[in-house]
Amino acid sequence: MKSACCSCEDSMKIWSFNDLMLYNVSMTKVLMIEDEMELVKILRLYLEKAGFSVTHAANGNEGLNKWEAENPDLVLLDLNLPGMDGLDLTRQIRKKSEIPILMITARVEEMDRLIGLELGADDYISKPFSPREVVARVKAVLRRTQGSHPKETNLLTYGELAIDLDAHQVSRAGTVLELTPTEFSLLAALASHPGRVFSRLQLLEQSQGTAYEGYERTIDAHIKNLRAKLETDPHNPECIETVFGIGYRFHRS
Repeated sequence: MKSACCSCEDSMKIWSFNDLMLYNVSMTKVLMIEDEMELVKILRLYLEKAGFSVTHAANGNEGLNKWEAENPDLVLLDLNLPGMDGLDLTRQIRKKSEIPILMITARVEEMDRLIGLELGADDYISKPFSPREVVARVKAVLRRTQGSHPKETNLLTYGELAIDLDAHQVSRAGTVLELTPTEFSLLAALASHPGRVFSRLQLLEQSQGTAYEGYERTIDAHIKNLRAKLETDPHNPECIETVFGIGYRFHRS
C-alpha cells in the first residue's frame, strides 16, 4: 500500500475565493496519471479549485491513450504505475512531444528521479507532499512553457546558435533543436548572461520560478540533456561550461 501523500489538514482545507484568484490558468488541461484514487481525488480538488481542467487515467497504457486523444497541456504522472510505468510512459511521450511532464514519486533513490529527468521530465515531486505544492509546481512548469524567464532581448545569437526567446525556438546552423520547456528556460537564462556563473540553486529558481531546497541536483540532469542536443561533443562542451564547486556558465563562442 502506498504511503499517504499529505496531512489531513492539507487534504481537508478548501481554498478561499481570494486564494483561487491568485491563479489564472484559463482552464488549462492537466492529464493526471495515477492509480491511487484517494490521491487523485485530493489533487483533482485542488487543481480544479485553482482553475485547471483535470482528466485522469489509472494506469500507463490508459494514460498514453488519453494523452494521444485529449491533447492536454501538461502531464502529471506517478512513476509507480501498473502496466507501463512512469519511466516507460515518459519515454513514449517524448518520442512524439515536448509537452511538460511533472513526475510524482515515492521512490527514495536519487537515481530513479534522475533517470526520469534524463528521459525528459521537466520536474518531479516526492511523496509525501502538500497538494498546494503540486499546484505550485504545475504552475511553475507551465510558466516556463509560456516564456516567463527573464530576458533582455528577443533574439540571442552566438555564432551558429540562435535563441528566439519569443518563439521559444533554438536553432544551430539553421537546424531547429527540440528542447523541453525546462531545457529552453535554462539555456535562455545562461545565454542571456554569457560569462556569468550561475549556481544550481540560481538556475533552479530561473527555470522554475522558485528554488526548492534539496532539488538543486536535478539541474545536472537537465544540463546533461541540453548538452546532448546543443553541443557537438557533449563530453567536451563548448557552450555550457561546468564551474566546479559552483555551477554552470554560458561561454560566448
